[in-house]
This record gives sequence, C-alpha cells and structure tokens, in this order.
Amino acid sequence: MKTPFIAVLSFWLLVATAAMAQSNNPYSKVTPWGDPDISGMWSYASLTPLQRPERLGEKEFYTADEATQIFANTQQDAPVRPGDVGSYNYEWFDRGEISADMRTSLILDPPDGRLPVSEATIAKQAERAVYLRDHPADSWLDRTNWDRCITYHGVPAVSSGYNNSYHIVQNEKFVAIHVEMIHDVRIIPIDGRPQLHGKIRQWNGDSRGYWDGDTLVVRTANFSDKTTHRFPSSRNTVAVERFTRIDEDMIDYSFTIEDPTVYTEPWTAVRPMPRLPDYRQYEYACHEGNYAMTYILRGARVEEARQLENSTLEN
Repeated sequence: MKTPFIAVLSFWLLVATAAMAQSNNPYSKVTPWGDPDISGMWSYASLTPLQRPERLGEKEFYTADEATQIFANTQQDAPVRPGDVGSYNYEWFDRGEISADMRTSLILDPPDGRLPVSEATIAKQAERAVYLRDHPADSWLDRTNWDRCITYHGVPAVSSGYNNSYHIVQNEKFVAIHVEMIHDVRIIPIDGRPQLHGKIRQWNGDSRGYWDGDTLVVRTANFSDKTTHRFPSSRNTVAVERFTRIDEDMIDYSFTIEDPTVYTEPWTAVRPMPRLPDYRQYEYACHEGNYAMTYILRGARVEEARQLENSTLEN
C-alpha cells in the first residue's frame, strides 16, 4: 500500500506528464474564457510557391542569395507588353518574402514538393485550358469567381499579389476569419455542431473547428461544384487547417488537402503567418456584375467581330 506522500507525488507527476504531452508550445496566451488566443491581424503573403517549380528538381531549399534575388525581382515594375493596358506598379503589391525556412515550396508532403495530381486531372486541366483559350469570355460563366467578385479561389486561400491578410476574431462558440481579398468572412463554429448535410453546397464550403491543445483545427467540406481553388479541386475536396500561435507575432499554419477524385494521395502545405500589428483592412469594393465584367464581355465581342471581318476579307 502506498503512503499518502507517495500517492500525492505520483498524482502530480502524472498531471505534469499529461500537461507536457498535451503541448510542447511555450506560448500560452489565452482568452478570458480559456481558449488559446489567435485573434488579431495576420499575413499569409509568401513568395514561396505552393509547389516546387519543376526546373528545381530535387532542390529542397533556396540559398540566402537566391531568396534575396527573388525578393528583389518583385521590387520593380514588369515591362508592359504591346497592346496590354498594364497593371499596378510594384508598390501596390504585397507578395511577402521567401519563407524563413527557405523551402522551395509551401508543400511539405509529398517530399518532392509537387501536387500529386492524377493523370485524369491533368487531362481535364489540359482540356479546360484549350476551351478557355478559344472561349475566354463567351459569357461571365467563363470567367473566374475572382473576376466575378464572388470569392477568392476557395478555402484555404493561397497567397496572391496583394490583400494577403486575415483578421481573426473569436469567442466561446465561433472563430471568424475576415479575408481581405474580396472581403470574404468565414464564420467557423467551434461548439461541436455537426457538418451541414452533404446536399448543402457553398462557395467556400462548410467549416467546423475544434481545439486540439493549443491548435485550432478546422475541417472544411461541402464545396460547390462551382468552387475554384488556386489548385485543382472538386466538390469532393476536404481541407483540414491547423492554426497554432507559437509566439506573440507568429502563427504556425498548415493545411492538408484530400480528394481522391483529383489527387493520388493527400498533400500538406506549411506557411508561417506573421502578425500585422499596425495593419488595417479596408473594404474590397468589388461586387458581382460590376462594370469591369461588362467591359470584359464587350471587349470579347469586339475582338470576335474584328476576327470575323479579317476572315471575310481574306476570303
């Protein structure tokens, strides 16, 4: 029979061991109700590409000089092509930098840093590319959801040229993520409610979250047939995101994509998200059916008429 001292000592050793097993994260800022505090403004901008460029082969890391040069290349205006109205100058852009780990891709698994797309997916992409080349604007439906100001390429977001910020707000039952690009707001229940019925489909899917120690885990499914990501996807795509605040100014963020109708295996990307303490989001004034879409379609009709006239003259 154990003595009272030994029993008490054994109890506290078990408690300490369990606490260490639950979290190796030394950062422990919490909300008034006890959840890990991930609120604030955060950047997901990154010059590290989602997948490793084929030309890099098995090269896993950039050198410091290569990372510096890649950043320098973004700090100058691109030459304007003949007949092109051009774009913003470089000061408008916020592309971020190469990730501190110097990896050549955000994709960590598979180890080659490449999207494990199936042969059927590659064939569908090629077919779609041919169609869009010949039919870039037959109607508004040929344009991306971004062009149409509906949403920015699904969940999770992948860094673009600008507006790469999240404003995270949380309470006991929900985490809300305001995405700067096209002012998307994700309302994520964390109170244990079930996922929506499979027949209910949404542009950005249906998200449900829970706390796993210091990490917010968010599972998103129920994407619409019309959803497009900045990577191949389908209505069967499932995304699992993980947010862990590792210090005052950094969230360790990763996401895993699974879709057996598109990929040969699941894949995972890792992206640090630094805090933006002095950043302010403004309205992204973009709405479906705005004048830009009218001009895109009108320009396509003018181009078709020009091609028809030239064809008639040649015959």
